[in-house]
Amino acid sequence: MKTHIVINTDITRGTIHKSIYGHFAEHLGRCIYEGIWVGEDSPIPNTEGFRNDVLDALKQINIPVLRWPGGCFADEYHWKDGVGPRETRKRMVNTHWGGLVENNHFGTHEFLRLCELLDCEPYICGNVGSGTVQEMQEWIEYMTFDGESPMADWRRKNGRDKPWKVKYFGVGNENWGCGGNMRPEYYADLYRQFQTYVRNFGENKIYKIAGGANDFNYNWTEILMREAAKYMHGLSLHYYTVPGVWKQKGSATDFEVHEWFTTLRKALVMDDLVTKHATIMDKYDPEKRVGMIVDEWGTWFDPEPGTNPGFLYQQNTLRDALVAGVTLNIFNNHCDRVHMANIAQTVNVLQAMILTEGGSMIKTPTYHVFDLYKEHQGAELLDMHVSEQTHYELDGEVLPQVSLSASKGTDGIIRITLCNLHHDQQAKVQLELRGMASTDKRVSGRIITADRIQAHNTFAHPNNVHTAEFIHAALKNSLLSTELPPMSVVLLTIE
Repeated sequence: MKTHIVINTDITRGTIHKSIYGHFAEHLGRCIYEGIWVGEDSPIPNTEGFRNDVLDALKQINIPVLRWPGGCFADEYHWKDGVGPRETRKRMVNTHWGGLVENNHFGTHEFLRLCELLDCEPYICGNVGSGTVQEMQEWIEYMTFDGESPMADWRRKNGRDKPWKVKYFGVGNENWGCGGNMRPEYYADLYRQFQTYVRNFGENKIYKIAGGANDFNYNWTEILMREAAKYMHGLSLHYYTVPGVWKQKGSATDFEVHEWFTTLRKALVMDDLVTKHATIMDKYDPEKRVGMIVDEWGTWFDPEPGTNPGFLYQQNTLRDALVAGVTLNIFNNHCDRVHMANIAQTVNVLQAMILTEGGSMIKTPTYHVFDLYKEHQGAELLDMHVSEQTHYELDGEVLPQVSLSASKGTDGIIRITLCNLHHDQQAKVQLELRGMASTDKRVSGRIITADRIQAHNTFAHPNNVHTAEFIHAALKNSLLSTELPPMSVVLLTIE
């Protein structure tokens, strides 16, 4: 048996928005402090207080957009506490994540400077749950107004003369839960009110994002689109891949084949969620003007033993790499509606790109997937049809064995990302490349895999899971044949 796929290389289905490859950094555990920010006086090599090793690693994967300050933290964050001289900034209790005291040393200036250093777009999430319209309006003015005003003058006093460019702004977060336990009708009215004062100053044009649904809450999407679609540019969606139940999610590293299978099955649910929420959005927005913003996604396991449970620190295995690969393929294939996605989270929290320990840093298997898939950013999605699919069966349940997406860049190069979900069987794949201008092409490949499903990188062994050359692909005329090893993520490049 083999998987047979037809790819029409001369038919495109829209642009894969680079922001699909976005990230999320919340004031949670060791994501910001220790993970990204160590301060100028730290013995850890840094640039203006930001860890050099983390900056370099994030630049390598072309991080396009970064969401901040939360998450649940956003709806208890008061931005004025995080500007001005650090020694006089107001301290607060981070009630959601461990009850620790937050010193607000990392605030608006630090975040926007981080985005400048990474050359990425800032995505700021405003406080609706415990904030005010005035507070949100003044934050926008502080960041983006170039004229004379109390907030712009305060910004200058705090060391920033020219305003920043702030493209994305979220009006609240998870307002159905930690952001206020609101009904959709109530939040829709609040959104309409708050967003009125999220104004464009000068040449800065803000893309306004409404707080959307959690996983299967289709009614929330229905109400928000019905009542407020014309006031938004984007509507968020949150979905986490949890192999167990919420109170006992399962270990990040100590798991067997059935948990591997269950995790991948739940990751594939993302395709159904995006399809069904998009169908509701289409009803009110047939022109697809409003983007779906999947600004929290990823695996969520039990915290690592011996760590603060409120820090949500988890290891990252080959299983996470497969979840990332299939999820990004799904987003690529729905790029007509999915305009942004933000994996949770960037450093030391949940499905992180990077883990740090003192002055040491390691790249996770998920990081390597983002490094492999970055070539899709801004490319054109190619039309594709799976005519024959092999299956991955375990205990009477069946999944498709192969996940893929394909794109063509502005350079004319075709890139195909494939995942073999099976834990111990190869996947024979035949790709029929129709419409290629020339048959004089060559194929090259890169692969992420390991010898066991629990494989992960540690500070003692940071390269257990890495990217390597993949040579098991052959292109003859317009027929591309390959055999994907078990539990692998592969990039094929045709040029």
